[in-house]
Formats: sequence, C-alpha cells, structure tokens
Amino acid sequence: MWMCAAFNGTDTSVDQLCQDYGLVLSILSLVYLLVGFPLGLCYNALLVVVNLSNKVSMTMPDVYFVNMAIAGLVLNLVAPAQLLSSTFTRWHVWEYNNEVYITLLILFNISSLVVMYSTTLLSLDYYIERALPRTYMSSVYNTKHVCGFVWGGAVLTSFSSLLFYVCNHISTKMVECSKMQNKEAADALMMFIGYVVPAVAVLYAFVLILRIRKESTPLDQDSARLDPSIHRLLLASVCVQFVLWTPYYMTLLVHTVAGPTGSASSGRHLPSYHFVRCVSKLLAFSSSFVMPLMYRQMNQNFSSKLQRLLQRLPCRDQTCPHQHSTMQQVVT
Repeated sequence: MWMCAAFNGTDTSVDQLCQDYGLVLSILSLVYLLVGFPLGLCYNALLVVVNLSNKVSMTMPDVYFVNMAIAGLVLNLVAPAQLLSSTFTRWHVWEYNNEVYITLLILFNISSLVVMYSTTLLSLDYYIERALPRTYMSSVYNTKHVCGFVWGGAVLTSFSSLLFYVCNHISTKMVECSKMQNKEAADALMMFIGYVVPAVAVLYAFVLILRIRKESTPLDQDSARLDPSIHRLLLASVCVQFVLWTPYYMTLLVHTVAGPTGSASSGRHLPSYHFVRCVSKLLAFSSSFVMPLMYRQMNQNFSSKLQRLLQRLPCRDQTCPHQHSTMQQVVT
C-alpha cells in the first residue's frame, strides 16, 4: 500500500502502524463500496427522477435537493475509481496516472462546491421564504436559475484550482508554471471558497431564521406555505453536510499551513496523518447516500410523489403485479 511504501526502511513500530491503518482503511473502503455506493446510486437517482417527473409540485427545497442529488451521483462515479486504487485499499484493482487523478480531483471538487453552496443557498432562501413569503424571491423558477449559476461557478472555481495541480505535474521548464507549482495554494483556494464562505453564510442565515422564530410578525403567519417538516429537514441537512465535510476541509487546512511533509514533526506521525486524510475523504463520499436517505425519511411529500410516478408508468397491476408490489415497499 502507498502509505507503507513511503516508509520503507523506518523502524518496526512505524511499519506496524502503517499495516494496521492500511487494513482498517481497506475494510472501510470495501464496506462503503458494498453498502454506501449502491444506496447512494439508487436513492440519488430516485430523488432526481421522482422530483423531475413531478415538476409542477416541486418546491424551492426540492430543487436544491435535486441539485445535491446530481452532485451525489457525480461523487458516486468518482468513489469507486478512488476507493479501488492502492491509495485506499491494499486489495486494489487498478492504478491511475496523473491525468486520471486530476480528472477525478476536479469532479470531486465540483461536486463538493455544489453540495456546500446548495446547502448554503437552501438556508438563505428558507429565511427569505419565512420573512417574505409573498415576494416569490425564493420561487422554484428563481431557484433553478440559481442552481445553474452554482454549477457554473463550481466548474470555474475548480478549473482555477486545476492550474495549480496541472503545473505541479508538468516540466519546470515552463516559466509560468514553475511559479505556480504549489499544491498548498490550490488547497487554500478550495478551503476558503468551498468551506469558509459557505460556513459564514449558513451561520448568518441561521441567526436570521432564529430571530424570525422569536419575533412574531404578521408575515410570519403566512410562512406555513412550505411544509412544516422542511424546517427540520433544513436543520438536519445543513448539520449533517458540515459534519461530513468538515474533516476533509480541515485536512486541506492542515496541508495548506504545514505543507505536505510539515504536517507532522516526525515520520512516526505521518501514517496517522495520511490515514486521517483518507478517512475524511470517505466521510465526504458518504454524504452522497446520507443526504438522499434523510430526504426520503423526512420529506412528507416524497411518498405521494413516488406514488404518482408509479401510477403514470405503463406497467399496470394486471400485467406486472410483482414489480408494482416491489415499488410499493419502497413507498412505505
């Protein structure tokens, strides 16, 4: 495994620590691929299909969760390619070159930015909906256009980071790239744009939402236009997203401040540092199946939407009762 290969020739305790961490990480990666990957693939696809097939009944939160589900599907595509490599498991299936590594990294960064900013904008738009329910500032129409800008901004931000990664892998003879060979700069950019800005915005939105809940206003009586369960879903989704993504961004912060080799004072601590980085990325991948499961359980309208979708299918009870009963189990 790559962690242990980096420490060949060191003392026995470090080598044993490497082997233990490698075994634990291999087990965690395989568990995710066997459980989390199929769950994320199925439930994210189900969330997207059910909502897009019921566009008329979609609300502002539904649009953001569809957006996060699409980002979750991208994470599902990236996860097997990384988790089946020697970086995560000792029973690796393949290795990939720098070009594939950069492609996977860009897809991961785009998905992470879309997830974090969709969560942030959901909280801000929910505040607008509570404060000014009749203005339609947080309408489905506006939300769809905002989500388009989120994807565009995520792509542009990721490609600006891409310059640092690309220049880190090509010849130093190019003067322009030789000045940009700094992976820490790319991590610092992702840390600031992908975590610090959304975290500040979410905290600000929560302060405003709590203030509205404490101060009863005539407009607040109209705020029940959204399903009451949306408030619980909002709080749960924002908290879970930040819990799952914070470790990954904290490792970026450590890498930015301490550098690739300065993150530990001795070689004895480096296996632990690399192990934590891999586990934090596994937690980030897990958001791809945790969020759709949470949406499925906490959104009271999802079951009715799924039933309407099943009723429109060409399959009828008398022609394929087995498939219909199977889908009914999903609804319940």
